[in-house]
Amino acid sequence: MKKPANFPSLKFSEFPEDWEKEKLGEMTVWKSGGTPSKKRDDFWGGDIPWISASSMRKIELSESELHVTELGAKNGAKVAKVGSILILVRGSMLFNKIPVGYVTKKLTFNQDVKSVETNKNLHTMFLLYWFFHKENQLKNLVVGTGIGAGKLDMTDLLKLNLHYPSLPEQQKIASFLSSVDERIELMERKKEKLEAYKKGVMQQIFSQQIRFKQDDGSAFPDWEEKRLEDVVNQFLVPMRDKPKSLDGSIPWCRIEDFDGKYLSTSKTNQGVSQSTVKEMRLKVFPVNTLIVSCSAYLGRCAIVKKELVTNQTFIGLVPNKAKVDVEFLYYIMSLSEQRLNTLSSGTTISYLSREQFEKFPVILPELAEQKKIAAFLNSIDENLEALNNQIQGLRTWKKGLLQQMFV
Repeated sequence: MKKPANFPSLKFSEFPEDWEKEKLGEMTVWKSGGTPSKKRDDFWGGDIPWISASSMRKIELSESELHVTELGAKNGAKVAKVGSILILVRGSMLFNKIPVGYVTKKLTFNQDVKSVETNKNLHTMFLLYWFFHKENQLKNLVVGTGIGAGKLDMTDLLKLNLHYPSLPEQQKIASFLSSVDERIELMERKKEKLEAYKKGVMQQIFSQQIRFKQDDGSAFPDWEEKRLEDVVNQFLVPMRDKPKSLDGSIPWCRIEDFDGKYLSTSKTNQGVSQSTVKEMRLKVFPVNTLIVSCSAYLGRCAIVKKELVTNQTFIGLVPNKAKVDVEFLYYIMSLSEQRLNTLSSGTTISYLSREQFEKFPVILPELAEQKKIAAFLNSIDENLEALNNQIQGLRTWKKGLLQQMFV
């Protein structure tokens, strides 16, 4: 039997009724935000969060980088009703995402944000998830060009059809999806705590506050300062010319392709052929090369897991396996980002030469301790990756639910 048009594909069995349909503007009240005068010190630095685009990172909105006083809230800022929705309506980030959140405490919001209040027939949290369901359609309503441009077309937005069931069914849908978000939030908090633990333990390890023991329980020798040229066999500097053709099988990678500790593919599936490599004399980075960004994003690192070619943003460090473990080198170079950036200061464009990398000093333990340290940190990374995969799985599941539970 064919389902009616106003009927979702996934529905709670105790609610057999068809859904109603109205225009979004007929079910909601929209209010604009504002900004208190920046010249008035007595308007700023209070206890009331002031929400802007940068503050809309989570579903529940309660905190912000900037705060206003009660006086500021009455002079320029607009106070959002607790239980209302805030949605970003202006800004370049709209081209990638439509930030929407639920107000959980007294706060104010700027002119790039609007508050949305519902009428008696519409549950606020149901509307919040409806916005998530409609995100792609909302993106199509973003207009404007140029740097910093981007604006939701409010006229077309308020004309969107809003399909909705009875209030009890709305509440059950919202409650179910909220429980999914709570699971995602729980996993994200676990990930944040593990990331903080990793950061702290790395600082202790590389400052030698924590030392590993040999297998027989004895101490390892003291760490020694080396230059990278003492432990790296080759420093591979890519050609500046972009490959003429990018339809080959050898991945051609850029900084945008970095996604974790290892690198083996191009997200855009770009690659070069063996003939292009020979013709242009391109540098192919072998497996287990550590590539380090030497321009712009200085210090970003990844270990090569499949032969690949990069642009001139990187330098490749081919380690001497008898002297340095590539996994250990990854961690110590990742911690050296600030020092690398300091070396490049004073130049118009951030860039480090091959010679600067060759002379770059690092303090190293002997190889056996390096391997113990790398194995310990890698176990943390594996747990982080597992948590991240669970989070991504839950987000994918939620996305599927939104597609099926709404019209």
